[in-house]
Amino acid sequence: MVDRVLFVCHANLCRSPMAEYIARRLLAGRAVTVASAGTDAVDDLPMHPYAADLAAETGGDPTDFRSRRLRREHLVGATLVLAATRRQRSVCTALAPASLHRTFTLRQFGRLAAAADPTTDPADGPLRAAVEAAARARGRLQPATGDADDLRDPIGGTVADFRRCAEEIERSMRPLAALIATAG
Repeated sequence: MVDRVLFVCHANLCRSPMAEYIARRLLAGRAVTVASAGTDAVDDLPMHPYAADLAAETGGDPTDFRSRRLRREHLVGATLVLAATRRQRSVCTALAPASLHRTFTLRQFGRLAAAADPTTDPADGPLRAAVEAAARARGRLQPATGDADDLRDPIGGTVADFRRCAEEIERSMRPLAALIATAG
């Protein structure tokens, strides 16, 4: 069984594609697929040039990347949904209410995964075990301040702004990769 991580941002041109490529590198060798979509995306646009340059640095080839608008079936088929902002997380759960317990902001999930106790029984697979462990950690952490869960959109910024965003994505993804590694 292959598990799926879905990254969601606004236009599927910057944050979620960068997250997709970073996750591919961090989760290489695991039975996990990654994809991305945008709550307000226009289908079939290329990745933003700065994001494409950073994605290429991960070893991937972003040449064939094309944006896609978020659809209910994307959410239903995902084991874990990681949104760039609280607003986008809300759009996801409104579109597919059953995804509520496996939908987080990327930064929120990074904090939860870092605080989670590693699972010793990944019967349903390492990603599902990681999601459950992070969800259990939710009750032990103080709520974050309003914008602490939101990943700032670098659109309109410099290449340095895109790099800072990519670094934040990677920082938020590392705890998930570590939880998956401990689960199997």
